[in-house]
Amino acid sequence: MLSAFTNSLKIPELRQKIFFTLALLFIARVGANIPLPGINTGPITEFMSDQASAGGGVVGLFNMFTGGALLKGAVFALGIMPYISASIIMQLVGAVFPAIARLQQEGDVGRQKINQYTRYLTLGICAVQGLLLLVALSTNPGSLIGQGFNPAEYGSVVIMPQLPFLITGTIFLTAGTMIMVWLGEQITQKGIGNGISLLITVSIISGLPAAVMAAYQMFVAPVGSEGAALGVPEGVLMLGLLFAVTAGLVAITQAQRKIPVQYAKRVVGRKVYGGQSSFLPLKVNYAGVMPVIFASAILMFPAQILSYLGSATGMRFFNDFADAIAHGRAAYYIIFGLLILIFSYFWVSMMFKPIQIADDLKKNGGYIPGVRPGEPTAKFLDHIMTRLTLAGAISITVIALFPDVLLFAYNVPFSVAVFFGGTGMLITVGVLLDTMRQIETYLLQRHYDGFLKKGKIRGRSAARNKQLVDSAGLQDFWTAWRPLLFIAIALFVLGIVSWFLNLG
Repeated sequence: MLSAFTNSLKIPELRQKIFFTLALLFIARVGANIPLPGINTGPITEFMSDQASAGGGVVGLFNMFTGGALLKGAVFALGIMPYISASIIMQLVGAVFPAIARLQQEGDVGRQKINQYTRYLTLGICAVQGLLLLVALSTNPGSLIGQGFNPAEYGSVVIMPQLPFLITGTIFLTAGTMIMVWLGEQITQKGIGNGISLLITVSIISGLPAAVMAAYQMFVAPVGSEGAALGVPEGVLMLGLLFAVTAGLVAITQAQRKIPVQYAKRVVGRKVYGGQSSFLPLKVNYAGVMPVIFASAILMFPAQILSYLGSATGMRFFNDFADAIAHGRAAYYIIFGLLILIFSYFWVSMMFKPIQIADDLKKNGGYIPGVRPGEPTAKFLDHIMTRLTLAGAISITVIALFPDVLLFAYNVPFSVAVFFGGTGMLITVGVLLDTMRQIETYLLQRHYDGFLKKGKIRGRSAARNKQLVDSAGLQDFWTAWRPLLFIAIALFVLGIVSWFLNLG
């Protein structure tokens, strides 16, 4: 594996794509640490340092997707999630409105039109979410930062008049999201991997240093504390558990059911077409992480509404019911698992089209052995996908609940438990596997060319030309990327100095 990463830097085109991707990801991380005008981040930092398990619920999930930018009040606080929401809405609308469905089937022209509509919808979502976020931050910061946050104790978060803060903040948040959308599209076109997915993945991974520090503190007892630190057996067990969970995530992400497909022979003139065997891959986790996101968001709102009703009416029944379905209760996990199961089947029913697949197979002369073409094939595929969806829903439910088991049963900090499964790890594993698959494609292409030339006799001039081409590529790369590399090094040194000053 190390040799594959080394070889990826030897290919000029792939090397340029990798460094271009890293540079844009670096810009995204810089924007996630620039605070909005009028926000004092000191009280937020002080409050979060006092919370051992901060980060649960929808706000914690959203903050994880933005790489901590939400609770920092950064320019990129909304992250890329408004664009993801707009894309999901457009996909769901395509199943309801025939005009959008026709655009989805018109190739590149239709895709460009849908992307344009998605960007317009993203602007609207950003304006609404940004305004609501700033209103909550200025009027009731505890609803975002944490229920225990008291401005009288920690200090005011908003330090400018409300109306100018709302106007300028909404503009900055909307512009920040659109910049991230542009960065993601540039990575997809000129870099390596899916840009939008990589931005979310890097935001999730950005919490890894804090998780490592929190895990280290679990094994080192503070001076003067009465509790004993964890020992070597517990550390070995946690490492083994981490590798087991990661292996399980990879297996679930890659798992698929291969349906054999046979194509009939066709004689056109003197040529014979078809007759080959293939397979139709059906993924076990076809819905991905969408059911977990939907279930988490929907399950959070009833508890908040019931709490507000209990406070407004003074009836204890609403507060007791809200506590019964709160995060960490048995009823919460039962409802959570049922919602994941329901949304898994809902997403598959919206995205998986067995009738269309059966018609395409019939038009191309393909059939599944033992199954008649047409409607029987569609029923067969629907039956197979129904069973696969059940297995996938159970798997992602276990993965999504595993961090909560560590958080509540074994008092593992949230920043550490989130890397033992959950929505973030599902996204991270899937995106990294897809990116590595694209890099592997470039490597296989280069190795394939080298294999063909291996048996040929080449003169000294051919080797000399290859060396000159590689040297020219390196020279062009250094000329184009030298200013950006110097800026990156300067910012890195500045960050290290700031970190030491904060420690002091």
